Amino acid sequence: MKFASYISGALAAAVYSASGVVAQTGQTAQTFKEPNTGIVFSKQLTTEANGGLSVGMVLPPNAATTPATEYIGYYAGPLTNGAGWGGVSHAGAMPNSLLLMFWPYNGKIIHSFRWAGGYVVPDIYTGNATLDTLWYNVNSTHYSIVYRCRDCWEWDQDGAASSQDTTKGYMLFGWAANYANMDQPSNPNSTYEVQHNAQDQLLFIPASAAQSSYSQWATKTASVTSTGAGGGTTTAPTTTGTATGTTITASTSTTSVSGTPAPTTTYDYIIVGAGAGGIPIADKLSEAGKSVLLIERGPASSYRWGGRLGPDWLTSKTNATRFDMPALDNQIWNNSAGIACSDIDQMAGCLLGGGTAINAGLWWKVPDIDWDYNFPTGWKSTDIAAASSRVFSRIPGTDNPSMDGKFYVPYGYDLIEPAMVKAGWTSVTANSVPNQKNRTVTKPPFMYSHGERGGPMATYLVSANGRKNFKMILNTDVKRLVRNAGHVTGVQAAAYSPGGYTGTFNLTPTTGRVILAAGTFGTPRILMRSGIGPTDQLNIVKGSAIDGKTMINSTDWITLPVGENLNDHVNTDIVISHPSIDFINYYDQYITPNSSWASQWISSRSGVFAQSAPNIAPIMFESVYCSDGITRQVEWTARCEGSDGEPNANSMTISQYLGRGSTSRGQTSITGALTMTVSKQPYLQTAGDIEAVTIAINHMKDALSKVSGLTFLLPAPAQNTSDYLSTIPATSQFRRANHWIGTAKMGTDDGRNGGSAVVDTNTKVYGTDNLFVVDASIFPGMMSANPSGMIVTAAERASERILALSATTAVAKNGQCYGENWQTSSACAAGSTCTYVKPKLWQCV
Repeated sequence: MKFASYISGALAAAVYSASGVVAQTGQTAQTFKEPNTGIVFSKQLTTEANGGLSVGMVLPPNAATTPATEYIGYYAGPLTNGAGWGGVSHAGAMPNSLLLMFWPYNGKIIHSFRWAGGYVVPDIYTGNATLDTLWYNVNSTHYSIVYRCRDCWEWDQDGAASSQDTTKGYMLFGWAANYANMDQPSNPNSTYEVQHNAQDQLLFIPASAAQSSYSQWATKTASVTSTGAGGGTTTAPTTTGTATGTTITASTSTTSVSGTPAPTTTYDYIIVGAGAGGIPIADKLSEAGKSVLLIERGPASSYRWGGRLGPDWLTSKTNATRFDMPALDNQIWNNSAGIACSDIDQMAGCLLGGGTAINAGLWWKVPDIDWDYNFPTGWKSTDIAAASSRVFSRIPGTDNPSMDGKFYVPYGYDLIEPAMVKAGWTSVTANSVPNQKNRTVTKPPFMYSHGERGGPMATYLVSANGRKNFKMILNTDVKRLVRNAGHVTGVQAAAYSPGGYTGTFNLTPTTGRVILAAGTFGTPRILMRSGIGPTDQLNIVKGSAIDGKTMINSTDWITLPVGENLNDHVNTDIVISHPSIDFINYYDQYITPNSSWASQWISSRSGVFAQSAPNIAPIMFESVYCSDGITRQVEWTARCEGSDGEPNANSMTISQYLGRGSTSRGQTSITGALTMTVSKQPYLQTAGDIEAVTIAINHMKDALSKVSGLTFLLPAPAQNTSDYLSTIPATSQFRRANHWIGTAKMGTDDGRNGGSAVVDTNTKVYGTDNLFVVDASIFPGMMSANPSGMIVTAAERASERILALSATTAVAKNGQCYGENWQTSSACAAGSTCTYVKPKLWQCV
């Protein structure tokens, strides 16, 4: 779930309405003639919380019909007490995009090209890009620059290549701003502490931005150039003028981390990923007496496990971090340094607890139909019942997280819940009646306990850690599996950050097993780097500079549809305002908290800070029958803040999530830099999905239309719902809920034979005898609500299935150990190795 300033919507029709998106994002589009250069820009003025920041663009005259490689840009950023930096993204979003930063220093403007594989502090860009400064100005309140950016619509960072095409009819252009200085403002390579204070995405129409005078403007005044990885300074005798001066070339900021050598101990189970799947199954397997190693890529989060990250007013006064306090969950969108995965172009937590450490903590008992509709035999609701009972006895959840039993800041709930009941919906306690998910309204249930986050880290991990046969290591990135034919003997890892390990962790010979629980993007990345996945993806890994020389031989590749079947809740926002709504800026609270709220939580784990930001409540559900015969599930989550450019103040955003029954699917792919991207979008590809979203919005508008004093901001009061949906792109930048699933799909149709499944009903990867996947990637289809509870339940069920399997036995010397559609052991007796002999035949020799 993403609670931040962003645009949310879908391209639900073939016609893209530029004016609609501009209106939605709080942007004002206009033509602007910059007086010092005479250049006429297609300009966007952004108006919310950014001090009048402005961005403009000019494209070559034929850019709408012939892909352009360059543009002329205008950037004007605000300063606070003379401090600030800003920048633009050439793909709209931050990850996997060419980023360009600006900041003033001594009356000059420094720029620097950057790149990030995920929501992390970007590295210096090492590909080709050139910036010519045409004009700049610095004063006490703002800095402005006119520049020409060449080779800026295609980018390649060590094999992670992407682009934006000026001929597709519209272009997304992101901006970000921060109101503090860079760490070393004189240095184009400078680091900085916080990603940004404000950000948004803009839309430009190439046909409108193209200008016949482009060539004249681009060449007439340019006099300084910086290229590639570099940033450059402009020097001049005054603070306004045509830029002249030196070029500074930036060096890469990527560094390797030395790690502790991996121990020689062997383990019955190695589990990769300590999140909603990995933690519970590690507990269950160690409880069964197995020796278990749990490897987490990221650092500790919760205080009890060694985490210490958080504001001083919190960490210095109580045994808690920002991850323990529910009200600070939103901070991930403001500062994700060292927490978010660096090689995934979506927000994903690389830290102990995974998503359960950083999400809003919503904790649902899913309806039986979620299992019955989506999963194969052996995973139906009756099969799952015992596992679900165990989960919710350990983590019962609560809809009153504050330890004093009070429900704080109930503005949204008090406004919306009575309106829904009056409209004929039923008010329920959701987890007491999990099957009632049609026209119901509820207070949100959270995984919280004792006024803190709780969840798997406070339950399953505690019991696992009390056993001598359990070991957990952090800050360690599993690169690939050590595999011979269909048998895995260990995992190869490297220190991800200080304190991590480097080397090979080995399994108990013959009988040991590996369980991947690295998430919907992390698990496919490990599989593909290990020679398991679609052939085109494996060839990318083989051709990479990082893995090419060490990748497993192609004769041992296992061709499976890894990365396909990607799904996410489809997010559509409506925004309303009402005088009773009061906005709390939890980002500001992180820095300067309300002293009474802070004291109340620190002393008794009660009050406003014991609840999730930004005041989530209520949550509504509706089942929508569509003309294709499929009933689709819709969840609505209300929160007290504006979004999509609408001001916070008295606003409430009510986000619609299209879930179970959705038929659109996407794909994640690996790049030459071994980063993961959403290569095919999973949103609103089918008429039935669009129909469900439309019907549900109309029903919600009808239900709220009679509330006195309530104003619809989005869609606008006179705007048709279909027209509203048609204004917004169906991309993850605009549509994601960050509830990603499905990329290692469970099923009985073996993907080696053209089927859609990567794992069988024991969660074992087809073509292997001891490799399993237990995380959201195995889910065949979307669930009704937020996924954490369902993932933990799946881990409990998977432990039953895995422990019931017979141990792998060794194949005798000269025996067949692998072949086409091989189903049994690939482990060879001591002294022999499973060796490729000819197609369809491997022998222990």
